[in-house]
Amino acid sequence: MTGTARIEAVGTASPPTSYSQAELLELFRIEDPRIRSIFLNSAIDRRHLTLPPRGDNGAFRMEVQGELLAKHKRQAVDMGTRAITSCLSSAGARLSDIGYLCAVSTTGFLTPGLSAHLIRELGIDPGCSRLDVTGMGCNAGLNALNAVAGWAGANPGKLAVMVCAEACSAAYVFDGTMRTSVVNSLFGDGAAAIAVTAGAVTAGERGESAGPAAPRLLRFASHIITDAIDAMRYDWDDDQDRFSFYLDPQVPYVVGANAESVIGRLLAGTGLRRSDIAHWLVHSGGKKVIDSVMVNLGLTAHDVRHTTGVLRDHGNLSSGSFLFSYQRLLDEDIARPGEYGVLMTMGPGSTIETALVQW
Repeated sequence: MTGTARIEAVGTASPPTSYSQAELLELFRIEDPRIRSIFLNSAIDRRHLTLPPRGDNGAFRMEVQGELLAKHKRQAVDMGTRAITSCLSSAGARLSDIGYLCAVSTTGFLTPGLSAHLIRELGIDPGCSRLDVTGMGCNAGLNALNAVAGWAGANPGKLAVMVCAEACSAAYVFDGTMRTSVVNSLFGDGAAAIAVTAGAVTAGERGESAGPAAPRLLRFASHIITDAIDAMRYDWDDDQDRFSFYLDPQVPYVVGANAESVIGRLLAGTGLRRSDIAHWLVHSGGKKVIDSVMVNLGLTAHDVRHTTGVLRDHGNLSSGSFLFSYQRLLDEDIARPGEYGVLMTMGPGSTIETALVQW
């Protein structure tokens, strides 16, 4: 295991408004007992959201696709800039230190990409190398982190930043069906940024202290379940005249059934067993997804406490969820030198992405 890139810091951001599941049911005047049950049995307490404008009758009105794209741009840029600023502050770095910016989002489409808008908004050096990752869904953050780590390894001493900005409020359909109700009960808005470097970095290069030792990104492993390629998808709904997200009810079980094989591949040749992993940071994909992964990997509720905590307080934040969990692990300040951790995300494809880190 020869990974040289390391995680220097993370930063997160959310919209200022949040709502309990019960509040959302009342605000949207949802009385169908089946839909109410989905919301109230989701293991989610609150979510940060940007609700639609109200119509003349006082009820929330359906936004057209153009309004949703505008919402995505506005929210992604706002949350993304705040997450990057927080991340750099934790890393003791400046905007001028960024040599590479990777922007990840699936909840809207922008051309030029989100990275260009963030560079302009923050005043980052226009010569900064950049990458936009779109359309990969909830697993995109960890998949993109592989590319970010590769750039950092090829450019030792330079700072690479990845930001996942997901305005899930801009990807909703309200048609009263069970399909859309499951999605509407689950996702929240949020952004997370991560700073990665490789090689020696001195305080003089940062302008401030580089901070304590950081975990190295040792290796990555992916697995795409091609038989379930349509199980999670974000595609055009002709009836609603907008994009709509679809989650197959079998997704949790499909993901869980394949979790063991990809973790086995991640640890193959390392001499490590699953019991050697001290910290598990799993995507907060939903209660059933988390439970299925726990059962198939033999994890405890303590192992996934950060994941379930993020789900409880934020819902599913799509590509940046695992970084919210990582932030909670940092806040605990319990990771010790030599300990191993596994990062794990799941998304459309259906795909499982993993990474092995060591403090």
